[in-house]
Amino acid sequence: MFDKLEDILARYEAVLEMLSEPDVLNDQERYTQLMKEQSELLPIAEKYREYLAAKQAIEDSLLMLEEEKDEELRELAKEELNDSKTAVENIEQELKILLLPKDPNDEKNVVVELRAGAGGDESALFAAEVFRMYQKYADKMHWKTELISLNENGIGGFKECSFMINGKGAFSRLKYESGVHRVQRVPETESGGRIHTSTMTVAIMPEAEEVDFELDMNDCKFDVFRASGNGGQCVNTTDSAVRLTHIPTGIVISCQDEKSQLKNKDKALKVLRAKLYDLELQKAHDEEAELRRSQVGTGDRSEKIRTYNFPQGRVTDHRIKLTLHRLDQVMNGDLDEIIDSLTAADQAAKLAKMNEGAD
Repeated sequence: MFDKLEDILARYEAVLEMLSEPDVLNDQERYTQLMKEQSELLPIAEKYREYLAAKQAIEDSLLMLEEEKDEELRELAKEELNDSKTAVENIEQELKILLLPKDPNDEKNVVVELRAGAGGDESALFAAEVFRMYQKYADKMHWKTELISLNENGIGGFKECSFMINGKGAFSRLKYESGVHRVQRVPETESGGRIHTSTMTVAIMPEAEEVDFELDMNDCKFDVFRASGNGGQCVNTTDSAVRLTHIPTGIVISCQDEKSQLKNKDKALKVLRAKLYDLELQKAHDEEAELRRSQVGTGDRSEKIRTYNFPQGRVTDHRIKLTLHRLDQVMNGDLDEIIDSLTAADQAAKLAKMNEGAD
């Protein structure tokens, strides 16, 4: 591990030197490439320097204890020694996490699909609330939300909803949200006050660039139609809505959010690329069944991952046995504690697996 860290630090310093060279400054592509590498190496290099400083502090404290006769100074040296030893242990753990293999999709935008499940209208109403929950979380993170398609049930619920969240690191934060979300509450239409259980599914897919997934346009069939529903004057009077069918898989995507047919086509293609890329990822994950079992669930659509219990005001994530008694804040987009806990659990599982391999 420490040989690897020495190599990373040396490479980081070399990249910094290269970035100041005139030849590199004049080559925009090379400069961008090196800047990206520098930003990836920076957290590891900084943390390793912190580690080296803490190790040096241990040596300095031991030397002081050896040479110093003044009892007060010796006590101070003992204190510093203990603090430095604790720091070394903590930093070592942080370095192990920083050295874990990175998910290549972590920095990407995401395509989100919400679908009502068991529970009829109540499920659709909850799907609409989950959409608003993610929208508020995106606002909090200064990300941009773009609606792609929406199928409403007439009373404010969403039967299906697709949207994009554009922002640095969106996939790294939201990738654990895929699965079945369950709601327990008394529906407004329930006169007897009985608690109903409904479900809806969330699918989180990384946006796929053309370099990630090559799409053969001969496999795509486009149909245009007149948009329906709310959308202002032009939307309902022109054939701006687009239906994209991917012939080999039978995947159908409708997009009518934009007034421009071209923009709707572009959005539909983005969703199709994400779906096909996601299918490839799922296939690769299935081939790594053992690895999948050792990690926090990040994609099984049939896995019940979370329960939102309104009468008790609690949210429970079943994968990590986490229960929070602040449902209102969570539904208002305060998801960080859940996401941080899921990330930590996944990192712990990966570290344990890495340690097993080392043994």
